[in-house]
Amino acid sequence: MLTSLDLSYNNLSGNIPSSIGGCTSLVFLSLKGNLFQGRVPSSLSSMRGVSGKIPQFSERFSFEYVDLSFNDFDGEVPVLGVFANASAFSVLGNRRLCGGLPELGLPKCKETHDKHKKRFPLFAVLILTASTHFTILCFAYVWCKKRKSQPSQSSRDERFMKVSYGQLLKATNGFSQANLIGEGGFGSVYKGVLNDHDDRCVVVKVIHLQKRGAHKSFIAECEALRSIRHRNLLKIITSCSSVDYHGNDFKALVYEFMPNGSLHDWLHSSANTSRLNLFQRINILIDVASALDYLHNHCQPSILHCDLKPSNILLDDDMVAHVGDFGLARFLGTNSNQNSTSGIRGTIGYAPPKYGVGSEMTSSGDVYGFGILLLEVMTGKRPTDNIFNEGLTLHKFAYMALPNHVTDVIDDDLLKFLQEDAIPIIADVKKIEECLASTVKLGVSCSVDSPTQRMNIGNVVHELGYTSK
Repeated sequence: MLTSLDLSYNNLSGNIPSSIGGCTSLVFLSLKGNLFQGRVPSSLSSMRGVSGKIPQFSERFSFEYVDLSFNDFDGEVPVLGVFANASAFSVLGNRRLCGGLPELGLPKCKETHDKHKKRFPLFAVLILTASTHFTILCFAYVWCKKRKSQPSQSSRDERFMKVSYGQLLKATNGFSQANLIGEGGFGSVYKGVLNDHDDRCVVVKVIHLQKRGAHKSFIAECEALRSIRHRNLLKIITSCSSVDYHGNDFKALVYEFMPNGSLHDWLHSSANTSRLNLFQRINILIDVASALDYLHNHCQPSILHCDLKPSNILLDDDMVAHVGDFGLARFLGTNSNQNSTSGIRGTIGYAPPKYGVGSEMTSSGDVYGFGILLLEVMTGKRPTDNIFNEGLTLHKFAYMALPNHVTDVIDDDLLKFLQEDAIPIIADVKKIEECLASTVKLGVSCSVDSPTQRMNIGNVVHELGYTSK
């Protein structure tokens, strides 16, 4: 039940005792003026609920990385020292922060003279790896504790909308089965309406924290989505890191609602009586390839999606495709194990064969997944379909039909559209067959076993654009 512990100026040495994590009610800890070394022990994760301002003096120290994620900090983010490099620190999940580097996308700070506003002299854990000897300043652990679900004052900036567990519970009618629209490896997805935010229709992905790797998946998705912008990526509205009414940890991601559902539903759901025509399929493939091109070639650092499949492609009112679910995302040029769930390398059928034997994950792996997705869109067959056995795969199935028998493997619904609608309009059967053949050939080229022989995603976008003409 200890709430305050001051061990400052005792010349203590060695590692910080992990047993301090047993003080679950601790809200103030001072270890300054000592000779501690090593890392802050992970057992301090049991300490919750910190708020206040990021101490300005922290910018004077030579930290290699500072993680202040998912607290309830407010006020201005420093811009000197470690805070001068956006890749050297994280303030993700602190919705009341302002200022800082432009790359953070935080709102500008407003001057205030409210001297009566309550502030707490609490600091977050600084993850320190700078040297073997350092002085730990006042800190408490990073994860935010639930503050009873009173309505929060939301920001008009959609990117920094703040929602509580109570609001999400209400929005989804208690996470009811009637509002459940999908389930994945690490979470359940619900449709909801945020009554406190202009009756906005949203999708709430509730993370199954009891599953191994779920917490890492949540962090990976937050890290991947916090700084990327593209018309073909699913827009994240906010995240919620709190506790439920029983005191259990609760984490959720809130996304923009896509009224036309997933690509998987359009291809395979019996409840969906309408099917995609050729033009829609080509445009969707262009959208997905454009999103990958952005992630691979126009982000710093480059991002690997690592789980490209039809259920992760969502369609808006205009049938524009948006790539979602970054729970397995990884960053090139960094320690990828810190950015994704270890041991999980995509979905069977869409992940390259070499991922199964521990091969390094690269952008060509996403290209493979895109190639399989393309072939599924054109043939209407899943890569795990029962017909694919004894060495036959979706890739080989399509490859054997090239170049003169492509219509033998094309989705029956697509052929029906071509016969009833497209051919009478275009009046050029050969041109349509060439379009089908070039598209299937592209999928085959992307899904070859050898990573070095797969197409670059930038070239894929160009080829699909040419095909669409």
